[in-house]
Amino acid sequence: MSRHPPFAETQNSRPDFDREASFAYSKTPQVDWKPGQGLNNLPGAEEFAATSSFREIDVDSMENKGPLYKLMTWAITPRPVALVSTMDESGVANLAPISYFNEVNHDPPTIMISVVSGTTATGLKDTASNIANMKEFCVSMISEPLIEAANYSSINTPGEVDEYKLCGLTKRQSGLIRTPHVAESAFSMECILAHSYPMYNDAGKHTATAIFGRIKKFHIKESVLDPNDPGKLVPEKYRVISRLGGLTYARSVSGYELQRPVWEQVKETEEVKAALGRSESKM
Repeated sequence: MSRHPPFAETQNSRPDFDREASFAYSKTPQVDWKPGQGLNNLPGAEEFAATSSFREIDVDSMENKGPLYKLMTWAITPRPVALVSTMDESGVANLAPISYFNEVNHDPPTIMISVVSGTTATGLKDTASNIANMKEFCVSMISEPLIEAANYSSINTPGEVDEYKLCGLTKRQSGLIRTPHVAESAFSMECILAHSYPMYNDAGKHTATAIFGRIKKFHIKESVLDPNDPGKLVPEKYRVISRLGGLTYARSVSGYELQRPVWEQVKETEEVKAALGRSESKM
């Protein structure tokens, strides 16, 4: 029996989605932070002090590593979510949201997704199997207006079922590869397979496949581009989502900017000299 109440009950207990919220910039958490200070002065910052208590988990001593999924997906957040479109050899399209995903290089433009193993005879989920066979895939980013549809594409259908139809999204023809991408997405990437790396647990079981894709073409909705900077997407227009742990998704409605320090500009300042003159902190 589930330890959680029915989802509809939980949903009804929560406030309505704030449809008017829009991305906005604020000042940094502590405007007068100084080099060498460490933690800023936000409320609760003391809980992150070097002297606060830790729980240590030795992975190799764990008999059951199943709980690591929950731990890591709640800890390594927020994660971008790739809405991955693939096609099998007969032309049937597959769509799946994957949050083991990120960019890994811009030259050449490369992204990585990791697809956990499935229960098929090959041990591969449709996404990984299709990419292995077709050597191509598309990744579409998920903005708030398509979040429910994108989430529904995670359904565990048989391989011959077209998730595009189930979730009501539209196939848009790609320019360089056969695999379509999501027409409703504001930012899609056509990729060819650059490298595939199978991963095995300590028992020798294949548990996931890390897939590197070389981006060959971008598709960007004009409405999300900054008219004054064509290389920038406007956050309040883009409204891209991210993934936390469990069933939780997150919004991008607030941000702040921090300048990168330049050594040649700060090395002679009293603040930097004072920071370097302190004794090293060790625990």
